Amino acid sequence: MVPEAIKIAIQSELNIKLTSGELLHGGDINQAAKIDSDSGDRFFLKWNTSAPSDMFKVEANGLVLLDSALTDLIIPEVVLVGDDFLLLEFIEEANSGSSSDFGIQLAKLHKKTNELFGLDHSNYIGRLPQQNKYHNDWLEFFVRERLEPQVKLAIDSGKLPVQLANIFERVMNYTYVVFPEEPPALLHGDLWGGNYMFTADGKTCIYDPSVYYGHREMDLAMTRLFGGFDSDFYQGYNEVYPLQKGFEERSKLCNLYPILVHANLFGGHYVRQAESLLKRFF
Repeated sequence: MVPEAIKIAIQSELNIKLTSGELLHGGDINQAAKIDSDSGDRFFLKWNTSAPSDMFKVEANGLVLLDSALTDLIIPEVVLVGDDFLLLEFIEEANSGSSSDFGIQLAKLHKKTNELFGLDHSNYIGRLPQQNKYHNDWLEFFVRERLEPQVKLAIDSGKLPVQLANIFERVMNYTYVVFPEEPPALLHGDLWGGNYMFTADGKTCIYDPSVYYGHREMDLAMTRLFGGFDSDFYQGYNEVYPLQKGFEERSKLCNLYPILVHANLFGGHYVRQAESLLKRFF
């Protein structure tokens, strides 16, 4: 099940013996398992033997950064990280929890801010590189570090027509008007329904981040892209950090980024959706 080299590395580094494991399903990119050890500890292990050598390291960095915000969100503790694996504490999932509190805690996470948009290193969104070069304003970051790289990748792979290569030439005036000025917020960066769960004490655990400091509406918009978040979640969020007028329309523009990512990863209807949004907004 678990590659022998990874198993040996974990046992050697932690001075334990892995005794049993159970494959877990749901991921599109990596394999995952629940692992028991002779120390009595239970771990969550994810691995990908063809992953870039820094992919799991920057994911671990993201978890540590989320934890530093000191909210009541549960962030899995990083136990060990290697070139092709990430070992975390195992957290048991519960069937239900407080959606309202999840919204409250996410709002508190977004209160952790930075002077610039971006991050001091690049990371990944799915298996695709995610650039995080610092910018002074959200417009420039959103276009240069989010939209342009994905559009170029889609054009280079033949998914989008080459005529879209210069589509962002007229974006400046539009985006400055649409997005309200807010400080760069610490974002999960890939906040869809498959990247959170409730725990036995009713709290919310978030994982699989693609963190950076960005406009907080990016996280909120993505929660609406695939569903999985109820009205109590948004009510809780707005109690702490109310969204500004016009979010509904801006969320469609925010979600152009994850839709482009999905177009590059999976093709199909995501390509048509991405092209439609590009032509609508730009």
